[in-house]
Amino acid sequence: MNYQAVIFDFDYTLGDATDAIYAGFRHAFSSMGLPVPEREAVRRTVGLPVQEAYSLLTGDRDQTRRETFYSLFHPVARDMQAKGVVELLPYARELLRGLKEAGVPAALVSTKNTDSLRAVLAVKGVEDCFAYVVGGDRVTRHKPDPEGLLWVLRRLELPPESALYCGDTVIDAQTAASAGTAFCAVLNGTTPAEAFQDLPHVHIAPDLADLGRYLGLPAAGGSK
Repeated sequence: MNYQAVIFDFDYTLGDATDAIYAGFRHAFSSMGLPVPEREAVRRTVGLPVQEAYSLLTGDRDQTRRETFYSLFHPVARDMQAKGVVELLPYARELLRGLKEAGVPAALVSTKNTDSLRAVLAVKGVEDCFAYVVGGDRVTRHKPDPEGLLWVLRRLELPPESALYCGDTVIDAQTAASAGTAFCAVLNGTTPAEAFQDLPHVHIAPDLADLGRYLGLPAAGGSK
């Protein structure tokens, strides 16, 4: 293990909450009298703040309507995720348990709302694997600003270069670079491997089993 902490994004890095997210989008768009976008179009926005996803899909940057959209989206998506309408990706549980057994703290830094993250972790039985959980509501500047990552590192009393940030988007790679942490791309989402080639990274993992092997955690998918 070359890192003193491993920090993760959530959506399409550790978990898949597409059904709950899309249900929230359908409800919010319908409630506002707007055409509901295709599921794949919504998937491509996952990882952005919900308000920014709304603007990307509609072209509407009015702040009041952005916040209205979020207020309609959040309760639906949060409640579905709290009821278990989300899947941990293959080897996520083994990876997290492996880190805990190795004494390496894990944390989450995501644009997802903190109470949604905690609800998912609780219902999936992995909340105890995380030293810190930082959602988009806990920062004043969203990724790629490194505020959330740096907050976690200060709490862990670790320098940035001692930690690894794992995520599925170019924004995650940019966040790690801004924070000064190493970055591992995880190809569970909609971003292909070639998108990361010109960005700083130490590894590109096709899945979490490969990430586990990269970290030297046999319990997460076999030996290196």
